[in-house]
Amino acid sequence: MRPTSDPRPGSSSAAAPRTSWLQTLRVYLEPASLRMLTLGFSAGLPLLLVLGTLSFRLREAGIDRSTIGYLSWVGLAYGFKWAWAPLVDRLPIPLLTRLMGRRRSWLLLSQGLVVAGLVGMALADPRLTLGPIVWCALAVAFGSATQDIALDAFRIESADADHQAALAATYQTGYRLAMIWAGAGVLWLAARAEVAPALGQAVAQGAAAYQQGAWRTAYLAMAASMAVGVVTVLFSREPAPVQLPPARSAAEWLQGALVAPFADFLRRYGWQAALILALIAVYRISDVVMGIMANPFYVDMGYTKDEVAAVTKVYGVIMTLVGAFVGGVLSMRLGVMRILMLGAALSACTNLLFAWLAGYGHDVTALIAVVSADNLASGIASAAFIAYLSSLTNVRYSATQYALFSSMMLLAPKFIAGFSGDYVNAFGYAQFFTATALLGAPVLALVWLASRVKTPSGTQP
Repeated sequence: MRPTSDPRPGSSSAAAPRTSWLQTLRVYLEPASLRMLTLGFSAGLPLLLVLGTLSFRLREAGIDRSTIGYLSWVGLAYGFKWAWAPLVDRLPIPLLTRLMGRRRSWLLLSQGLVVAGLVGMALADPRLTLGPIVWCALAVAFGSATQDIALDAFRIESADADHQAALAATYQTGYRLAMIWAGAGVLWLAARAEVAPALGQAVAQGAAAYQQGAWRTAYLAMAASMAVGVVTVLFSREPAPVQLPPARSAAEWLQGALVAPFADFLRRYGWQAALILALIAVYRISDVVMGIMANPFYVDMGYTKDEVAAVTKVYGVIMTLVGAFVGGVLSMRLGVMRILMLGAALSACTNLLFAWLAGYGHDVTALIAVVSADNLASGIASAAFIAYLSSLTNVRYSATQYALFSSMMLLAPKFIAGFSGDYVNAFGYAQFFTATALLGAPVLALVWLASRVKTPSGTQP
């Protein structure tokens, strides 16, 4: 049951007793936390397959960096998910909702769309034409964004406010594991599926020639990996539905589904809503803008699939898990806003390490250090940020309001990232990574200002 009073985001009620470290850590073994681990995996799997990993695949196929940058706008589907979030929040799916409940039915439908899109991407060859792979990537992005809407509501409705940081941490752990599987794992699978190239088929910088059969195998394996989330949904319990008064007309339904969630947020925060939305809009800008060119950077620096996969799979996994765990625990002990500030600073600083690597040259040990630091910072920042966003929502409109927040998080960064290939072509990788680090400077000021905002009491039933 959610508390009737609503303290500042990230802090506990003044009347709540202080828990021990053992009690704090035990929450990670609760069933709700374990479900978030596997559902987080399902949520994190599609993202890189239509963005980061796809950029590696396209660059290896000979697609120029500017085109890769523009194609990253497929990810804008995540930035506009607030537009159909009210439908996911309120609209039942014929037969399926009656059998499974509102949240689980939308989760299953969206997961099916993701699987179909990944199969299409597996069969499409970007060397022949980009059209089919772009349309399938759009289907994956739309299905993934819809899954995020339903899953965020499922998570928020599955526990009270004091447990949201723990759920966010386990969700983020599963999410990051999936991103590593969809990033390093797919490269490892594609490398294993390659056949020895004929003479004259090697491309520039010593990278292996593009092989469609290898990428087809890898993407089909990714589609099969979505079974983790599907099985979890089938065996999960639908959270207790929030009872909403029945709409007496279509106009009243639209008022409740579309207008009320946004009006509620503005009513609760007033003019401070603009500050909160500004922070949400730019908090992850350094990571998102930099991430589009990370895999083309690895290809152009001469790193092989095996090298990138090994580094991100071993060291990336370890540091991501550490980061998500540390971010979740520290958020519960010290408050979300302090860790939000720490995560923002670390995320910007680690981009400077990529700028250093661009000048240092091809070196696997250096890549290990840079990727490890980047994943640690990202894990800390993400765990705190998800807990912060969860604290802002009213449970009556959890899917719609959280979709608004998470969409704002991606909209501006994804749009700017579309020009990243042009920037790299004009100024080089080192200046690009430095510029993305500087994009994070205003975030620190916004976190400080947002920490002064007090959540109105009595808004989360």
